[in-house]
Amino acid sequence: MMRSHHCGLVDDTLLEQKVTVCGWVNSRRDHGGVIFIDLRDGDGLVQVVVNPGNDEIFALAERTRNEHILKITGTVKPRMEGTVNDKLRSGKIEIITEEFTVLSASDTPPFQLDDNVGEDVRLKYRYVDLRRPEMQQRMRTRAKMTSIMRHYLEDNDFLEIETPMLTKATPEGARDYIVPSRTHPGNFFALPQSPQLFKQLLMMGGMDRYYQIVRCFRDEDLRADRQPEFTQVDVEMSFVETADVMNMMENMIRKLFKETLNVDFPEVLPQMDYSEAMRRFGSDKPDMRNPLELIDVADLMKDVEFKVFSAPANDPKCRVAALRLPEGGKLSRKDIDGYTKFVSRYGARGLAYIKVNALADGIEGLQSPILKFLPDDVVMNIMERVGAADGDIVFFGADKEKVVNDALGALREQLAKDLNLLVGDWAPLWIVNFPMFEWDEKNERYQALHHPFTAPTCTAEELVANPAEALSDAYDMVINGYEVGGGSIRINDPKMQSTTFDVLGISEEEANAKFGFLLDALKFGCPPLGGLAFGLDRLVMLITGTENIRDVIAFPKTQTAACPLTDAPADVPRAQLRELSIQVKLPE
Repeated sequence: MMRSHHCGLVDDTLLEQKVTVCGWVNSRRDHGGVIFIDLRDGDGLVQVVVNPGNDEIFALAERTRNEHILKITGTVKPRMEGTVNDKLRSGKIEIITEEFTVLSASDTPPFQLDDNVGEDVRLKYRYVDLRRPEMQQRMRTRAKMTSIMRHYLEDNDFLEIETPMLTKATPEGARDYIVPSRTHPGNFFALPQSPQLFKQLLMMGGMDRYYQIVRCFRDEDLRADRQPEFTQVDVEMSFVETADVMNMMENMIRKLFKETLNVDFPEVLPQMDYSEAMRRFGSDKPDMRNPLELIDVADLMKDVEFKVFSAPANDPKCRVAALRLPEGGKLSRKDIDGYTKFVSRYGARGLAYIKVNALADGIEGLQSPILKFLPDDVVMNIMERVGAADGDIVFFGADKEKVVNDALGALREQLAKDLNLLVGDWAPLWIVNFPMFEWDEKNERYQALHHPFTAPTCTAEELVANPAEALSDAYDMVINGYEVGGGSIRINDPKMQSTTFDVLGISEEEANAKFGFLLDALKFGCPPLGGLAFGLDRLVMLITGTENIRDVIAFPKTQTAACPLTDAPADVPRAQLRELSIQVKLPE
C-alpha cells in the first residue's frame, strides 16, 4: 500500500509511530525556517512539519504549492502547547517528516478551495471543486444513503434488476432524449424518463418485488431542483394495495433519516388529500413548517361592483383567496412592489393587499388602494374570516384557479423564506387522492396528472362518465416543500387501461403504436401491483442542507442543460451523421 493511514484519521493514538500519508497540499506556511504543511485527503487534514535538517527534503517543501500531491512518511508527535486544534481529529498531533515525495505537481488552481466563486467556474473545473470538504461530505453522504436504501430493500426481498437505457419513446409528460439507430435508418431509440413500463412488465413476469437505482432522462426546462439526467430509487411490488406500498416506503425513509441525521420521523406519517393541500396552501407539495395558509373569500366577493374580484368570484373555474401575513404591516411599499413582481412570474396580474393598522377602528383602521372599491361590511367580514390582527397585511389573489394557486402558493413560500417563518426542522407527509386527470386548455383535452398507467379509484364506466371528478390511487411523499417521491397503484386490467387511453384522447391505433407491448402483456394476466420512485438527488439535497441539486451530483449539467467541464453538447462530424442517416437543419 502506498499509504499506511488517511490524513484525517491520524490522531494521538498513533504517537511515536511511523506513518505514511498521501494527499493534496491544503496550505503551506514557513515559520522561521520550519515549514508547516496541511495535507488533505477525503478524510480531513493533518499537519506535516518539515525541519531544516535535511536540505533535499527542505528544498522540496519550499517549492511545494497548494494542490501539489505529496507522499509523506514521518513520526507522529504531539503538538506544542497552545497549537492544538480541537476541531480536527488530527488536531493534537503533527507528523515530523522523514521522507518527502511529490507525486504530482499542480499549476495554480483556478480558485482556492475556500474561495467563494461562481457556479460556472466551479462546474468548469469540477475536479477541483470536488476537493472541497463540503463536496467530499455530500458525495460520502450520497453513497451512504444509497447503501442504506439498498440494504433495506434487499432485506425486504426486493430484487435489483436492470432495465434498458435504449427503449421506445413513450411520452410521460416531458420531452424524450432521442438516440438515432444506425442499423435501422430513420428510426430512433429514446432514453427512459423512468423505467415505468418495464417494471410493470417485471411484475407480470413474476418478479414480485423489484428495485433499481437508475439514471433517468427528461428534456425539460430546468430549475434548482431538476436536472436533464437524474437518479431514481425505483421500486415496484406485486399483490399490494396502497397502504402496503406506503408503509414499506415510509419505513425506508424513516430508516434513512435516522441513520444519516439521527432524526426520528413520526411512527405514522400524516396524510393530506390533494384537494385540501391546494385549498390551504396552493401547492400539492406544501412545506408544513410554514404557518401561512390561503383562505377562500370568493363567496364574500360575489356581489361587489369591483369586477377584479366579482368576476372570478362568480366563475367556477376561478378562485379568490386571501393570504394573511402576521405582522406584515411593516412591509414597505418597495417590499410590496417586489412581491407583486414576484407573483407576476406565475401569471398574476397584480397583488392586491390590505394593511391592518387598528382593527378596532373599523374601515378607518385599514390601509389599501382597493378599499374604495369594496363595501365596508365585505372588507370587515374578510378581516374576520382570515383572523386579521393589528399589524398584519392581507394579500389577495383573484384569477383562474391555477394562477391563484401558483401565485399565492409561491408567495407563501417566499414570505416564509424571507421572514424566517418556518417552524421546526422536518415536516414529512403523504399527499393522496390526486385527480386522475387535468384539463389542458390549450389542446382542449385531458392529460394524466401522474401518468396514464395510474389506476383510478372508480370503475371504467364511472371514469368515462365523469373524468373531471375521477380520483387516482396515487400518493406522493413530501418533505419540507419538496416532492421526494411519487407513486401509485397501477392499472392491471386491459379494459381499464384502454378506457384511460380513450379519456386521454389516445386512439386505439396510437395506443397500439406506442404501448402495444404493454396492452398485449396485460392480456396474459397481471397481478395487482404498485410502486414508487424517489428522487435520489433531491433526497440528498435535503439531507445535506443545500438548496441546489447540482451541489449533490458529481458532474451535473447547468440550467441550460450544458456541461461546462466537457463542453457538451457538441457538434458531431458530418460523416457520422451521414452514417446515421441524419441531416441537420438549424432553425432560422
